[in-house]
Amino acid sequence: MAGNSGGPWGGGGNNGGSDDDNRKPGGGRKPGNDAGIPEIDELVNKGREQLRVLMGGRGDGSGNRPNGAGGGGGEGPEITRGMVGLGLLGAAALWVFASIYTVKPEEQAIELLFGKHLETNGEGLNFAPWPLVTYEIQPVTTERSIDIGTSRSGLDAGLMLTGDENIVDIDFQVVWNISDLELYLFNLADPPQTIGAVAESAMREIIAQSQLAPILNRDRGSIAERLTDEIQLTLDSYNSGVNIVRVNFNKADPPEPVIASFRKVQDAEQERDRVQNVADAYANRVVAEARGEAAQILEQAEGYRARVVNEAEGEASRFSAVLAEYERAPEVTRKRLYLETMERVLGGTDIIILDEGAGGGQGVVPYLPLNELRRTQDGGSN
Repeated sequence: MAGNSGGPWGGGGNNGGSDDDNRKPGGGRKPGNDAGIPEIDELVNKGREQLRVLMGGRGDGSGNRPNGAGGGGGEGPEITRGMVGLGLLGAAALWVFASIYTVKPEEQAIELLFGKHLETNGEGLNFAPWPLVTYEIQPVTTERSIDIGTSRSGLDAGLMLTGDENIVDIDFQVVWNISDLELYLFNLADPPQTIGAVAESAMREIIAQSQLAPILNRDRGSIAERLTDEIQLTLDSYNSGVNIVRVNFNKADPPEPVIASFRKVQDAEQERDRVQNVADAYANRVVAEARGEAAQILEQAEGYRARVVNEAEGEASRFSAVLAEYERAPEVTRKRLYLETMERVLGGTDIIILDEGAGGGQGVVPYLPLNELRRTQDGGSN
């Protein structure tokens, strides 16, 4: 009984020793005692070794830390071929991603090889090997605008001198887009500023050759068309790659300090034009009537002349015919002329017949009023 006094289960120790006598000085259990229970340090070392294998390192096959490892840490993961390949694959993916770009339908892209133009590409997916080839994308069909004038820019750019030495305040807008992307990027340092300066210069030249009244009233459309052509011609001489779409002529007024007086003058001129138009209409009507009456009198005179001449010619022809007949039969012709003449003379007179009475006396006898009857018949027929 004395040999099993180590514990109630008979496993308390050997030779009556305590459990503390079976441990190492460093805190571990002696190899001879309970070897089937793993220690915490061994479990940690095994887990660390498995993690190193997963990271691409090599294990020592024993589950312990490599030689030379201290208690506070171990060596870092080794770089293997797999890690290098994975890095190269990622770098290639990033290079391809940096080299591929997309161009929209309204855009164009220009590729540069060490800053020199290589090619110009349209819409779609394009490839530019970075960093040797770079690219720049610009919208080419998008309309851009530049406003010039006092009300928009706040400057005196819209005050211009006309050909009749008047000052006019003009606001206009230049609408443009890009026609050649290479020329646009390489030939113009500041395209908006260049286009604005050219537009203002062309407008001043046109206004200096025009009168004030047409500018304010009827010539805005023609001035806008001429200005578009002038700006485009100048920009083409610069090889700018810019296309002028249109020019919007927004305003043309006198300067603000004199605009009230100028409007009074305009009203007076309009009243003058109205009165002059009324006078011109009256003059045209009177002249037209006078010309009509003159033409009518001329026509009547011409008709009278023709009638008289024709009658004279007819009388002459009749006289010639009568003369020819008289030469052939004088007596007969003379008697005929006498009777025709008496007929014409007595045909329109009232006749009273006086006859000698029976027994040699004279007196007025009743007669049949033939003339009165004829007049009565004529009046009844009318």
